[in-house]
Parts: sequence; structure tokens; C-alpha cells
Amino acid sequence: MTAIADRLVAAGYAVYLPHRDGMEFRLVRHCLIDQGWESHLAGQFLHQAIFALDIYQLVEACQSVVWNLNGRVPDEGAVSEAAIAWTLGKPIVAYKEDVRTLIEGRDNPLLAGLVDFNLVRSLDEIVPALADELASFSRQGAGRQGATRPSRAVEQAVAAGRSLWQAMLEHDATGNSAAIAEHVAQLFAPRGLERSFAAPTFTPPERSQIV
Repeated sequence: MTAIADRLVAAGYAVYLPHRDGMEFRLVRHCLIDQGWESHLAGQFLHQAIFALDIYQLVEACQSVVWNLNGRVPDEGAVSEAAIAWTLGKPIVAYKEDVRTLIEGRDNPLLAGLVDFNLVRSLDEIVPALADELASFSRQGAGRQGATRPSRAVEQAVAAGRSLWQAMLEHDATGNSAAIAEHVAQLFAPRGLERSFAAPTFTPPERSQIV
């Protein structure tokens, strides 16, 4: 995944890589427990935060998706994200160099069909393929995306994810699991419930400017 992101960045694209730019469940959950939240409760509202952040990135922040299909069985989270992007009419590039498949050398048609059965087979092909998809999308205007208003559930998830992402950016929390945990607790912890013990409030570090 990092190799894909590095190539896209080198080509001038801004990239959101969930495990790098978002959060890792294990690390943030550990920080929430250290900050006084009961383990089961922390895991519950952290899952909600991860879902909201991913939905926000898919629906609003990102214009396209590069999907890593490698593995005998593709990552279920990535499959869900690709299906959401397809439903929204966003350009998708699917990358798979792994020869393993489930159906006599073919991928599941419900997966391959999301990219019109055109898979990219090498890292070198990803950037040109994405450029082609974006150009095609631009020529077609809105693509498959219709004028139907998102459901209330989608709007709520996007709004919650946007709030979390903005808080992370404002406080330089990206990559800082303790800081992310504090923001997750502030935005997603059930109201009326207290931590099992008092924990210090996160204070963002001072910024330094390099000139």
C-alpha cells in the first residue's frame, strides 16, 4: 500500500492512506484505555470513529480510489470502500499482481465488475491508469453519480468524519495515536459516561516554522 501511495505522490497526487493518515485500531484503542476508558466501550466508539472517517474521505474528501486487490481473498474493508466509491460514481483503479483467484483464474465478478473487468497488473501501470480514469470521468461530467441526495445516515457519518479529520489537522494529530484518541473520545464517546479514572487532557505541541 505504501509503495502505491509513494508512486501517486511522486506523480503529484494528494493521497489518503487509511492506516498512515487515519488511525490504527490497536494503537488508538490502547491509548483510549490508558486515558481511562473501559476496553469494550473504547473499542465500540473507536469503531464508529474509524467508519465515519473513512466514509468522509470516500464521499467528500477524495476524488478517486486506487484499490489493492492482492491476496487470495481481498481485504473486506477495501471491498466495501470500492463498492461505495462505485456507487458514488467515482473513478476507481484496481491493482492486482497476485495470480491467486477463487474462480478458475478469474476474480469474483462482483469485484472485477466495479472496474469494468479491467485490472492493473503492475505498479508502473497505476499512475497512467488513474490519469486515464480521471480524464474519462472529466469528459463524462458527473459519470454514474446521480442527483439523489445521500441518506441521513450517510450525511451523519460524513459530518462526524469531517469533524474528526479537521480536529486531527488543526492539532497536528496525524500519526499521533494519543492525540487521535483524545479527539475520538471528545467526538464519539457516549454522552453522560465518564472515564474510569481521570486522565490528563491532551495539549497539542507548539508548531515550528522552517524557513
